[in-house]
Amino acid sequence: MKKIFVLAAMLSMTLFAMAQNPVLQIEGGQIQGVTADDHPDIYVYRGIPYAAPPIGDLRWKAPQPVIPWKGVKICDTFGHPSYQAVHYPGGYTTEWGYGKEAPYSEDCLYLNVWTKAPGDVNKKLPVALWIHGGGLREGWGTEPEFDGQEWGNKDVVLVSINYRLGIFGFISHPELSKESPKGVSGNYGILDQIEALKWIKKNIAQFGGDPDNVTIFGQSAGGRSTRALVESPLARGLFHKAVIMSAGGVSVDNVPAGPFVPLSLAQAEATTKKVMDWAGLTDLSKMRRASTETLFALSTIYSNVTGERVTLPQGLILDGYVCVKSFDDAAREGTLADVPYMIGFTQHDMGDMSIGIAEFCRIREAKGGKAWGYQFARPLPDDGSHPEVTSRLKGAFHSSDLWFVFKSLKHCWRPWTKGDWDLSEKMLTAWTNFAKYSNPNGSKDGIWKPLTKKDPSFMVFKLDQNDAEASEFGQPVKK
Repeated sequence: MKKIFVLAAMLSMTLFAMAQNPVLQIEGGQIQGVTADDHPDIYVYRGIPYAAPPIGDLRWKAPQPVIPWKGVKICDTFGHPSYQAVHYPGGYTTEWGYGKEAPYSEDCLYLNVWTKAPGDVNKKLPVALWIHGGGLREGWGTEPEFDGQEWGNKDVVLVSINYRLGIFGFISHPELSKESPKGVSGNYGILDQIEALKWIKKNIAQFGGDPDNVTIFGQSAGGRSTRALVESPLARGLFHKAVIMSAGGVSVDNVPAGPFVPLSLAQAEATTKKVMDWAGLTDLSKMRRASTETLFALSTIYSNVTGERVTLPQGLILDGYVCVKSFDDAAREGTLADVPYMIGFTQHDMGDMSIGIAEFCRIREAKGGKAWGYQFARPLPDDGSHPEVTSRLKGAFHSSDLWFVFKSLKHCWRPWTKGDWDLSEKMLTAWTNFAKYSNPNGSKDGIWKPLTKKDPSFMVFKLDQNDAEASEFGQPVKK
């Protein structure tokens, strides 16, 4: 009798666990997640394919439908990051603690989901799509600082993605344009991001998410990607608010908003063709048969052999299809997505972004919209245990706010204080409030006001001298 009781109890526990962690039916087949490390009520789904692998004949094509799988896919392993340079100790490698990620590969179109309500299609939790940075040439959506479980714990369904980078994600070529039904080439990495938004629209209800309440947010090149998405007509209607982090604003007078100016399609095509022809890759068949390693190293080899420094296009291209206008022009002409915005930078970012960001907020005000501006001003603590960390990663440096937005400080070597954890909680709450309510204060207005012509102030996130106060409001914009 005792054995029967034990078996019955085990069966009951198994059925309860299955009810809590249901098998989901999505595009491609059935999946099941695993519990998050710190929150057993949060489920994470790692390495979900959202498109077919862009390899072979699909290299340099728009993302194609996902290849179905058989049985239940247990999503316990993150997918491949896009192919990129090897990361060596020092700088960001030391900061983020790389080393446990999957091997780099062209087969990289995978996403990940953190949720508190798998299988509850009526839950309608807000959704946020995270787009990682890295110059559009490196990085991946599952770096340690992007741990999504704290977002899930705030009742937001977080989705992170990998997308094509560098030569595999952004080159143009006359033959590629000729092959395309739209007569264009390049911007494949942005098309991947749009495909992920389409995946969310069709599948996120299975994870308890609301496809009609989606926030896009990204930092650095992820912020540049967000700028491209809010401009692109192909992404219109797939998201409902946007956060642009450390990617500049709009140009003011002679002060550029940032160093990254989109190339014209003709410029990009000409540069790529010149290098490919030199290498004997004179048609698409040869280009697609070339090894991953050869293509990745091609511009370096060309420069070393010829003495002519050439970099193959690895950024946004004004192709008239994916990217129709520059962000500046679209903002001033009022053709950006008409959604709420948060936009900001770090105190020691890549140049002073305050002027261009404030101008963007004022433009949004003039167009009848709202934009909340912020500055992250907490110099990160350093106990000297990592002398290989360069001067570039001192203070409130570019990307330093990521630990705080995701409240992922536990993955970092730095000697955090209680004030850092409090500051992180404030920032996480503001970002998730924005995803929930289109307002970083929450369901009601609060201390953080939209930046306007009349009130040109940023929200400043920092610690006070006593390491007690987590934020300060009211830094005037530099004139």
